[in-house]
Amino acid sequence: MKYYCFPKAAGIDSLELRDGPTPQPARGQILVRMRAASLNYRDLNIAKGSPARGPLPTNLIPLSDGAGEVVALGPEVSRFQVGDRVAGMFMQAWLGGDMEAYHVDSSRGGSIDGVLAEYVVFEQDGVVRIPDHLSYEEGATLPCAGVTAWNALYAGKPLRAGETVLVLGTGGVSIFALQFAKAAGARVIATSSSDDKLAKAKALGATDGVNYRQHPEWQQEVMRLTGGRGVDHVVEVGGAGTLQRSVEAARIGGQVHLIGILTGGGEINPTPVLRRNLLLRGIYVGSRQMFEDMNRMITLHGLHPVIDRVFPFAEAKDAYHYQTSQAHLGKVVIRID
Repeated sequence: MKYYCFPKAAGIDSLELRDGPTPQPARGQILVRMRAASLNYRDLNIAKGSPARGPLPTNLIPLSDGAGEVVALGPEVSRFQVGDRVAGMFMQAWLGGDMEAYHVDSSRGGSIDGVLAEYVVFEQDGVVRIPDHLSYEEGATLPCAGVTAWNALYAGKPLRAGETVLVLGTGGVSIFALQFAKAAGARVIATSSSDDKLAKAKALGATDGVNYRQHPEWQQEVMRLTGGRGVDHVVEVGGAGTLQRSVEAARIGGQVHLIGILTGGGEINPTPVLRRNLLLRGIYVGSRQMFEDMNRMITLHGLHPVIDRVFPFAEAKDAYHYQTSQAHLGKVVIRID
């Protein structure tokens, strides 16, 4: 089979295409013929050799998110049959309940090999069926970005109809959050530096858009749009560079879901969080139970993940570079044919 790996993560161009034997499933495992994989911001950090936790394995196969078809079963497999369409979970060991430290050690494309390969062996508990109406490319966008957005809006104090959600930017997590919030009957305010992207976000259901180049103090514009009340939920993907403004954009008693570090690290002043009685909640993807709950909503509403561009398997490096450019809206996908 063909697969990509980082012999030593030293940037995108250190990614190598190799040939190797097709793996075989052991007891309780399934073999999946991968059809598509998608990129996340995390994958860019891993390509540079700077993961959030611990050193990377040598010859790491990258990418956490992928979908494909079950083509072989090991002994004692009961959850799947040959021909099932599935996606792997981000953390293979997090089935439900609270996240534990050992769950992180089962993260695909970081702690263990990922899915940028023609064939991947999974534990049968480490995959879920993808909704029937989705393509493999769409199914491949779900494990990280989709589940992260779902966790933010529904796994804590759940979003309710009529509430207001602020999404920062138009990347994968933010667009999924927009779709999930709109389906629940919530109002969505989106930010971007591009009026074109804001127009696309409105076409997907955002009620309002704020261009943060035109409004550098964008939290003030958000407060104006909400009549001075603030939003109920902030899907905060920027990190320290945007967190202060997100706190100021939230209503008293609102929730800020801290997901990304796109603007880098830094110190956080807790005083505004205390004074506004905010719930500041760290989000690190989610469990299989969350994944399955999310899929039920996707199926019920016939939602389709937003894919900006699909690259062929031979152009995986180009997909990485395109992700780096931040020109995309939604997800960047690699088709594995």
